[in-house]
Amino acid sequence: MKTITNIVLSVIALFTLNSCKNDAITPNRGKVKFETISISSKIAGRIDKIYVEEGQQVKKGDTLALVNIPEVSAKLMQAEGAIKAAQGQLDLAFNGATTEQLNQIEGQLNSGKAQMEFAQESYNRLQNMYQDSLVSQQQFDEVKMKLRMAKAQVEGLEAKRDEIRKGARSEQLEQAQGQLNRALGAKNEVLSASDEQYVIAPADMSIETISLEEGELLTPGYALFNGYKTDGMYFRFTIPESRIYDFEVGKALTLVNPYTKQETSAKIVAIKQLAQYADITSTSPLYELSESIYELKVVPTSDTGDQKFYTNATILIKQ
Repeated sequence: MKTITNIVLSVIALFTLNSCKNDAITPNRGKVKFETISISSKIAGRIDKIYVEEGQQVKKGDTLALVNIPEVSAKLMQAEGAIKAAQGQLDLAFNGATTEQLNQIEGQLNSGKAQMEFAQESYNRLQNMYQDSLVSQQQFDEVKMKLRMAKAQVEGLEAKRDEIRKGARSEQLEQAQGQLNRALGAKNEVLSASDEQYVIAPADMSIETISLEEGELLTPGYALFNGYKTDGMYFRFTIPESRIYDFEVGKALTLVNPYTKQETSAKIVAIKQLAQYADITSTSPLYELSESIYELKVVPTSDTGDQKFYTNATILIKQ
């Protein structure tokens, strides 16, 4: 009799325990999530210094690391040299030739005229001798050729002098300006690369993982820091097809932390169906296997500054 009584009491206790367990589990369970963020570099370099640690909270604009890029300094010097040279060409084209340059071209022109006069006299003298058959045809042709070359040289120097006096043409000014713009663009590109030496936090965030250590090589696009945006918290709920019609985008909800009992006002911002490979049994054994599963993305609408939320912590929808 005593044995039968113990068995009955055990069965009653088991049913009571299961009843309490079911009452404690609500079908509208969700998880706390944070928007993830990865920070990388556009330029390869060696990590010189890391200023933060894993788990640290940082603000937008904080310097997270310094990357050593030795090529930047050399390219900056090259760019500045190119700017000075291009600016000099533009000034020369815009202002025209100096007095010294004009004097130089005038001296060359006078020298060319003297050579032309000498060549003209030689030609006149040999022409008379050629007519008297005192020189050969070859000698006379050589003198004639020297006279032509002297005249061509004088004409070229005169054209150059006239061009310098008139100033540079618009095409030359545009060419010089284009060279200067190109040099300035190269400098801006180098300065942009110089800014990449400093890895800056793009938003308020929590540093979760640091992929490399000081002295290691950082390649372009490789995520050096991974973390969560401080203001990127949201809640994720999985809802079966049989209850999805109780929710809609924009609907206001009241969420409850099952451990602290704190409540949070929130609203639904998105509803999407999970992929077919999301088996219903992976979320709750209470669901029908034939049902589709939907995900609710819920964001807080009230101030949560006085509450603590941890990634993947449980949150409930208040009935």
